[in-house]
Amino acid sequence: MHKNMVAALLALLSMFALPSAANARLQCVAYARQVSDVQISGNARDWWGNAEGRYDRGRAPKVGAVLAFAGTRAMPYGHVAVVNKVVDDRHILINHANWSGPGMVERGVMAVDVSTAGDWSEVRVWYAPTRSLGLRPSPAKGFIYPRTVTASAGSAANAG
Repeated sequence: MHKNMVAALLALLSMFALPSAANARLQCVAYARQVSDVQISGNARDWWGNAEGRYDRGRAPKVGAVLAFAGTRAMPYGHVAVVNKVVDDRHILINHANWSGPGMVERGVMAVDVSTAGDWSEVRVWYAPTRSLGLRPSPAKGFIYPRTVTASAGSAANAG
């Protein structure tokens, strides 16, 4: 609770400290760092590699984990989102920024594992402009777990 209040206060203060153009473009990386216990620098596409040796990583969704998307032609810098709730092995709710619109923050939106192996390597995410899951799957590297959550802590269905 305290961390969320501090993050909200910092976000509010940044509106006055940054030029207005910067305010309109809240990026997924800055947002993920503000609302999670995963503190990594670099572009979203680099978070998976940058987490090695610092944070546990895996293929099971856990509340508080960061889902790291690979860079693609459509999203060359990748994407990161924070797991808000695990619905079941293939459905989670996420919090993230800059997906459905420039700088737009979305909370509690659906992300679905559409990989054939059920390993979260391909994900479709709610896209507000179409009011549906995205039209194409996005490749994901996996989940980066904050130090308070481990890859082996319970099953995916129990986390949330």
